[in-house]
Amino acid sequence: MLRLDHAVIHVTSWEVSNHFYAEVLGAEVRANGAGFAYRTVEQQLNVHGPGLSVQEVARLPVQPGNSDLCFEWPGPVAGAQAHLTARGVEIISCPVRRPGAKGMGQSVYFRDPDGSLLEFISDVEEQGG
Repeated sequence: MLRLDHAVIHVTSWEVSNHFYAEVLGAEVRANGAGFAYRTVEQQLNVHGPGLSVQEVARLPVQPGNSDLCFEWPGPVAGAQAHLTARGVEIISCPVRRPGAKGMGQSVYFRDPDGSLLEFISDVEEQGG
């Protein structure tokens, strides 16, 4: 079965976004050519941003604030809420029961500095086979 290797987001400020994704998502910020990539345990976000020229892009290239990404949170949704609150991140809604790749879970929604919608999903109920 195929697995997603990476997705692309676009940011307006390297400094602000690098700090946010490192602090809030715990991502490792890595140099990626003239730009950056944000690596989590098994995924990577390639980042387009100021001064970066990319040849291979979608017909309608991703723009700052138009991504919608979900990350699996390793514990209860209350922990995700506390994590975001401690970092001054505004929570849009929580808890919300939503389906994810591994089954139903509880989600918390928030935005990155450019307005992209981010989600932590936790307490995933495994899907039956």
